[in-house]
Amino acid sequence: MTDRPVLIYDGDCGFCTASVRFAERRIGLRAEVTSWQSADLPALGATRERAEREVLWAEHGRVHGGAQAVARLLIAAGAPWSTLGLALRLPPLRWAAHGLYRLVAANRHRLPGGTPACSLPAGPR
Repeated sequence: MTDRPVLIYDGDCGFCTASVRFAERRIGLRAEVTSWQSADLPALGATRERAEREVLWAEHGRVHGGAQAVARLLIAAGAPWSTLGLALRLPPLRWAAHGLYRLVAANRHRLPGGTPACSLPAGPR
């Protein structure tokens, strides 16, 4: 386990990889970044099943997924991003963020940077 937060993403997904690179360049990630395929998931408190379906943010023994992982990423980035991250943790924005995250995750193969491999279950990739 690390003292720094860890952002865990799908390294086989072009959209996911492009999104992480964007966050590194524009938002200023303050975390270690690793694909789930190369991460020691049990040491981070995560499972492969969860990592296959959503981005994860592991910090202090807790794992946040999906929209809440994005919220944690924004909070850790500091101002002005932290305001948005804090807002995404509160209802009703939390609920809306969850729905939007699920919509994007289900269609990531159709989004810029996405490939047909993004829509396949992890096994056939």
